[in-house]
Amino acid sequence: MGARFAKWRAVFSIGDATPSRVCVEANAHSLARYAALCQETGLVPVVEPEVLMAGERTLARRGQVTEDVLHEVFAQLRTQGVVLEAMLLKPNMILPGSACPTPDSVDAVAGIAFLSGGQSGDLATARLAAMNSPAFVPLPWPVAFSFGRAIQQPGLTIWDGQDANVERAQQALLQRAKSNQDARRGLHAPATSPAQP
Repeated sequence: MGARFAKWRAVFSIGDATPSRVCVEANAHSLARYAALCQETGLVPVVEPEVLMAGERTLARRGQVTEDVLHEVFAQLRTQGVVLEAMLLKPNMILPGSACPTPDSVDAVAGIAFLSGGQSGDLATARLAAMNSPAFVPLPWPVAFSFGRAIQQPGLTIWDGQDANVERAQQALLQRAKSNQDARRGLHAPATSPAQP
């Protein structure tokens, strides 16, 4: 249909004193300035502020940092005059850190286009299904996803660069795509535990 897209990704790691206010403001400004320049040249900007999932940070801490980052990103988008209806937001899911000792359920808050980074395919699919469960539907906006790694990884692992594994790898890819299609419709049976591989 002639649409062209460009993406800028800003990464925020969580530590005892990070991300600093200066880091959040500088990265949000860069994301927004890039989005504005994209729109000036007829591109649809994909704005990706990602709070990394690494470490032992709790769900509450990642939620607080993500909220701070998104508030600043949208303030900068307004300042730069970005037309929100003509851009895509690609935020991280708000999850506990991958090494957090306190597990949380797969329940999720609906969003726009979430990343699957650091999650197993099954768990990412379960979280996508939770976002599309009857508890959230109908939503005032469409919920999309960017689950490239979670969709591709099982097939890539099976394939392992070997011609003899191509058919099995393709079947794994097809099965993962179908699972995510079901999850998008809220039909996928969720994983029983967030620690499930």
